[in-house]
Amino acid sequence: QVQLVESGGGLVQAGGSLRLSCAASGSIFSINGMAWYRQAPGKQRELVARIAGDGRADYADSVNGRFTVARDDVKKTVSLQMNSLKPEDTAVYYCNADVLLSGSFYYTHYWGQGTQVTVSS
Repeated sequence: QVQLVESGGGLVQAGGSLRLSCAASGSIFSINGMAWYRQAPGKQRELVARIAGDGRADYADSVNGRFTVARDDVKKTVSLQMNSLKPEDTAVYYCNADVLLSGSFYYTHYWGQGTQVTVSS
C-alpha cells in the first residue's frame, strides 16, 4: 500500500526558513501531480503549491515568491522550501500525491499525516 510521510516541520521565527519533504513508498507504478496543502485551526484546508508530472509548478498568491516546490521522481519525493516565513503561515502542512498503483488503471489521491509548522513573531 502507498504511504506518504512528511518531515521537516518545526518552530521558526518570522523571517526564517524551513524545508518540508514528503516521501512516497509502496506499490507505485508512477506519480502524476504532487501538492502541498495546509490547514490552520478553524480554517479549511487550502492548496499551497502544486507540481505536475512534467514539472510545471504553481503557488497560492499568499506564498508566491517565498515558497518553492520541487520533485524528484527517482527518490519519489516532493519538497517545499519555505522562506521569509510569516506568522500567518502557521498550520499543519500536508503532502498529496496522485498515484498510479502497480496493476491499476487509474490514479488515486493519497495524503500524508501532516507536519506542524509554527512561525513565531
